[in-house]
Amino acid sequence: MKILIVDDLKTERLLMRSYLEPRGFQILEAEDGETALALCALEKPDLVLLDIVLPKADGFQVCRRIKRDPELKATPVILVSSKTQESDRFWGLRQGASDYLNKPLQAAQVLSAVEKHLVPA
Repeated sequence: MKILIVDDLKTERLLMRSYLEPRGFQILEAEDGETALALCALEKPDLVLLDIVLPKADGFQVCRRIKRDPELKATPVILVSSKTQESDRFWGLRQGASDYLNKPLQAAQVLSAVEKHLVPA
């Protein structure tokens, strides 16, 4: 299964990759919102791990655009952010996100969320 990791910080992308690759997931990466949307259209990932604070389109905008696209709307989007206010979580879920994880991330937290939202092929 294919997972797109979107974060402007390479260290965060590498961290999430280190949790998921050993479990057999194919990983795609993007460092900004526009690249994320382009990869979604091209690669049709099975799930997106999406930071909120991004250049060229924030995570809320990217999530909304994924959920409005007929070919992508069923794709689970898990927002991943250092924004820990309940209002951020509420707003993220209102944009169509399947889940919301707070940074700093732990392996068990990421794996649990991914497994919860991925439908076995």
